[in-house]
Amino acid sequence: MQLLTNALDFINSQDAVDLFYYFWFFLVFDFSRYVLADTFFLMVYFFKKKKNRPVRVDARLRLFKENPLISIIVPGKNEGRYIPELAKSLNRQTYKNIETIIVDDGSDDNTFKILRKLKNEGKIDSIFRNDVRGGKASAANLALMYSNGKYVVHLDADTHLKEDSVEQIIIPFYMDSSIGAVGGDLRVKNIYANLATSLQSIDYMKSISTGRVVNSQLGILRIISGAFGAFRKDVLDQIKGWDVGPGLDGDLTLKIRKLGLKVKHEPEAVCYTSVPDSFIKLIKQRYRWDRSLVRFRLRKHSDLLSFKNRNFNIFNFLTVVDNLLFNMVMNFKWWIYIFYIIFLNPKFIAIIFVINYLLYFSTNVIEFILATKLYGKTMRFQEYMLIIFLPLMPLYHGIFLRLIRTYAHIMEIIHRSSFEDKWNPWKVSKVVKKQRF
Repeated sequence: MQLLTNALDFINSQDAVDLFYYFWFFLVFDFSRYVLADTFFLMVYFFKKKKNRPVRVDARLRLFKENPLISIIVPGKNEGRYIPELAKSLNRQTYKNIETIIVDDGSDDNTFKILRKLKNEGKIDSIFRNDVRGGKASAANLALMYSNGKYVVHLDADTHLKEDSVEQIIIPFYMDSSIGAVGGDLRVKNIYANLATSLQSIDYMKSISTGRVVNSQLGILRIISGAFGAFRKDVLDQIKGWDVGPGLDGDLTLKIRKLGLKVKHEPEAVCYTSVPDSFIKLIKQRYRWDRSLVRFRLRKHSDLLSFKNRNFNIFNFLTVVDNLLFNMVMNFKWWIYIFYIIFLNPKFIAIIFVINYLLYFSTNVIEFILATKLYGKTMRFQEYMLIIFLPLMPLYHGIFLRLIRTYAHIMEIIHRSSFEDKWNPWKVSKVVKKQRF
């Protein structure tokens, strides 16, 4: 309490210029980008949603009238325990004209036995097996090769869908013919497995649900998640499917954007996914994700930043700039800010830390409320109860994830460490490493 009292006294003793001097990082970047912008563009989304309701109803009618085949492809390794729940959710979809293609990518457990059983029961349509693991991209491309649908929905094996999610993720294609891909809304299903999963649940509400709706409204959506994403089959064929990751989802999305096609996020298409259930697993996942920013944004797709590119597109340019600015540049800038405060204002360190904590805690409360408004009737009771973990989010986002992100960026810039990641088979990484990016 004394520290809080000192913090209030400190605020009262400073004028507006001095307060800006101490907290400019929060005010200029985090508050403006993740509170003001998110609030405004969510209002835009709700306005458009209401205005376009007749258009959406008509698009749904045309979808069901045409009744195109939709291919559901699911690559995975050692994911047999999740497949029955996924298959069950697919069989109760409101849209029925689907084919399910699952690829077992070199599992060394009973996954393929489970797949055979489900196929014999008529719960999935086609199964394939790579005797030697080829990686997620290889498995997805194998499934794509045997896909017959007009649209392809890519799912992670550890997911399951809300009963109308297939139709909801396909409807946008019938609202706008220039859309090449649509991302579904990911919700955490193992919310209360432990503290790590609970914190990730809030993170998903903010960064995936709210964040991707906002980016979609701005026209700068940079990733269609492989956990639940829908694509035009002709587009996937044109770009020859997935390239080797990590980061293959964001890479695929930028390839689609380069064709001049739009990518959209559809919050009505709900998918429940399992997240890493320990902090060690979470660190490995985020380390892999964060390195992909350098590998694909700075290397492979750096041409999107060039005004000399004959296919230059301002929205593609802003997509990469927004990603680099707020996830890399501002990340390193934050460390400079901390250094500045510690060494130039050492007597105020504790007070400034407390005030920063309170500021970021407040923004997390606001962002949580925004997410609940976006979820609407699909909001579950257990998601409301996540409010008790909000006091930990400034530490989770501001320190824990930032440390992982910083280390990942440095390692990828200096050592190209993503090519050594065991997430891909070493033979595959060895070949891809010879490429420029």
